[in-house]
Amino acid sequence: MSQNSLLAKDHFLLGTFATNCGGGMTVSKLPERWQATWENNLTLARLLDDAGIDFMLPIARWVGYRGETDFHGYVLETVTWATALLAHTKNINIFATVHTVANHPVVLAKQIATMAQMSGNRVGLNIVAGWNKPEYDALGLDLPNDHETRYGYAQEWFDIVRKLWDHEGRFDWEGKYFTLNQVHGDPRPDCHPPIFNAAGSGQGRDFASSNANFLFTPAMELERSRKEVVELKQMAADKGRNVDVMTFSHVICRPTQAEAEAEWQRMLDNADTDAVDNLVNLQFAHAHSFPHELLEQIRERMTVGHGGFPLVGTPEQVADKICALHEAGFRGTTLSFFDYVKEFPYFRDEVLPILKARGIRQ
Repeated sequence: MSQNSLLAKDHFLLGTFATNCGGGMTVSKLPERWQATWENNLTLARLLDDAGIDFMLPIARWVGYRGETDFHGYVLETVTWATALLAHTKNINIFATVHTVANHPVVLAKQIATMAQMSGNRVGLNIVAGWNKPEYDALGLDLPNDHETRYGYAQEWFDIVRKLWDHEGRFDWEGKYFTLNQVHGDPRPDCHPPIFNAAGSGQGRDFASSNANFLFTPAMELERSRKEVVELKQMAADKGRNVDVMTFSHVICRPTQAEAEAEWQRMLDNADTDAVDNLVNLQFAHAHSFPHELLEQIRERMTVGHGGFPLVGTPEQVADKICALHEAGFRGTTLSFFDYVKEFPYFRDEVLPILKARGIRQ
């Protein structure tokens, strides 16, 4: 079986995050905040493709975080978004982010196989087992209180998807959550797409280390991250698997440090505080992604970059921080910007050459 190109790359991976969401990753009331229109996403995808960026990763949302801006209330659906962008690009991998509870595995398996065929196997799958209770309420679903149930469902869901990709002919399925009769996968992808999963709880990390190619975790303090990356990779190795650890970052890159820091402060001064409160409270109530003892630091980072590691400073300083993530053991990071189309070209022209000269990018 052939291999997806993302899995074959040996440099530090870079991708973008949440370009399909209104506001991107910054919870801001500023009128010039990111507008997640199709036109903006298409323009950005072509810029990223030409620049050699490795992937685009969307957020799947069904309700926003309210507040004055209803942050993430406007979101392009990710399977449709990814399919369209794959048709307009040549090299970049583009992921669909899929909630297991809202997407039937037989339907999803065929969607991914179709996307793989039309794109030359450049599609990826980001699996979300579920944590956002207002979304469950909006869809008329119950969010299980225990992570064991959420991930038990996700495991059976993904087992069905994989069997549809691998099995020739029809099969029945009698499980705890699904009963299927004479289903089959046709077409099937030439190779399994790369699997992303973000996990903070013990059950979540057990799921990711058993199923994903890349496990996402926040980088709050790099010394903490060094130990965490080793532990997560060992968890997978104990299962006979190789899983790489990724993180996510927010970029404010300017010619001077003072300009970059002023922009960080401008984001804080113009935050949609009600939406930030809702975002932080939901993360702490239903997800275990962030260390709770770092609440104040988390709140600032949630405001400016949805909790992403801050890549703030001059091009040299931003490159230094990306190299620090690499040295901490991360396999790559996502990048978000306040305005992706406006800011990415400066990052492309000033930061990417530094990373290439340092040997962590091709």
